[in-house]
Formats: sequence, C-alpha cells, structure tokens
Amino acid sequence: MSTEEIRDVVKEKYGQAALQAQSGRSTCCGTSPTLKECCDPITSNLYSAQESGDVPEAALRASLGCGNPTALAELKPGEIVLDLGSGGGIDVLLSAKRVGPTGKAYGLDMTDEMLALARENQGKSGVSNAEFLKGEIENIPLPDNSIDVIVSNCVINLSADKDRVFREAFRVLKPGGRLAVSDVVVTGEVPAAIRKNVELWIGCIAGALSDEDYRSKLALAGFENTDIEPTRVYDIEDARQFLAAQNIDVDAIAPLVAGKFMSAFVRAYKPASAACCGPNCCGTTARG
Repeated sequence: MSTEEIRDVVKEKYGQAALQAQSGRSTCCGTSPTLKECCDPITSNLYSAQESGDVPEAALRASLGCGNPTALAELKPGEIVLDLGSGGGIDVLLSAKRVGPTGKAYGLDMTDEMLALARENQGKSGVSNAEFLKGEIENIPLPDNSIDVIVSNCVINLSADKDRVFREAFRVLKPGGRLAVSDVVVTGEVPAAIRKNVELWIGCIAGALSDEDYRSKLALAGFENTDIEPTRVYDIEDARQFLAAQNIDVDAIAPLVAGKFMSAFVRAYKPASAACCGPNCCGTTARG
C-alpha cells in the first residue's frame, strides 16, 4: 500500500471505531455490547479500575491501544504532554489529570469522528487543561521545543513514515524532553508472509518495527537513552481463530511466532543540549 492508501485505511478504521463507541458498543471486542464482555487480548485490561472511573465510558469504549503509557510515563505536575493519535481521548484526559491545573495535555488525531468523540468526552469529564488538535503525527501542528512529554498508544506502528514521526516528535520536544509511548514491537526474525498475517490480526496496518529498528530510527532522529520494556507478549493461541480463518496452519507457524510479537513501553530522551536538532528534523525541513 502507498502512504496515502494506508492513511485512508487508518482513517476509515478509526472513524468507524468512534461511531461504534458513540453507539454504546466497545471497540475492543468487535461486536461486544459492553466493556465487561471485552475479549481482545491486545486492547483489554489496560487501565486500572480507578483510571476507568476517571474518564467517561465512551472514552474507554473507543480505546484501541495496546498499553497504558500515561501510567508509565511518570508525568509530573505542570508538564505539557502531547498524545500522538489521541482517539477518543482517554490518555489525554488521564494525562491532564496527572499534570494538574498548571500543566496541559494535547491530543492530536486526524479523524474527525474521533476528535468529535474526544471533545465530547472532555466535556463530560470536566477537564479544562486539555486540547484536541486535528492533524497527522507526521506533521505535528505545534511549535519547536514546546512539549515536555510525548505519549502515544499503539499508533506509531500505523504510520507509513515512522522516520518522519520520530523527527517531528524530536522537533516539538523541549531539550531534555522525553518520548514515552506504548507500541507493538517485533523481536527476532519472522517470515514475511506470517508476519503480515499476524500484524493484520494485531492491527499494524503499516507494519510494526523490530526492536532493533525502533532503536536505530529513534537514534537517527536524535534521541538518546532508548529503553524498550515489554508489557504484554502475544501468544499464538490468542490469534488462533483469526489466523485459521485466513487458511493458515496455526500449529505449523506457532514455533516461528511464539514470543516475538509484543506490546512494549518505549522511552527515549531529547538531549538537554539540543536547542535545535539541526537540518534533518527542525523547522520546515521536518514537514517537507
């Protein structure tokens, strides 16, 4: 698929997810009518009972993430946070509560339906220190050196131009700022045809990065001290029904897949000395 085709597929998928959440059905389990019946091993059981109670139920219904980056990012009062691919707004609203009234949380999403849902959820939650912006994560509509922390929840893997995403993230972070995202990561070698089918199940339309590629791309953008912490490893049994429907011999591929697909929490830092990141990622060059 071309970059444009991938973007269109993602927009359609997430637009439908927003409408489904507004109708009262959980996106985390296909046609499941309630959150209690959610069965997806990727998107289920990511938030604590307290966190779930801190946001409108529609925000939970619209969650398509693979982790809980706001819980792991160690947000501090007064910080400015940006959520890349904010969807129904759950991680923005939780971030806004953590940084308090002296801080702020931005959400960035390209889907009109998700933005409408997120703003509706913000109104219901009474959170005033949050703002939702329309745009693409490859072209962040915020100034250089303006953000303390960037979070994201299983969205970077959907981009067809991850290098540009990382350059833009680096550009908008303040010197010393940090990237703290949940994403799908692949470890080791997986045959291309098998990887494509497993990623289709996970939802990685543009393809998940390997852990080595993740580190190298972040370093190329200027980040340092990258750490990748597994948070959930996917078992082949989780995908058995889906893969069998694709006429795949699940038992035959199991040894090639076991333990190689995981949700991970990725941390990386913009050097404190980086007032600007140079010709490859600052200013208009990063958007070109």
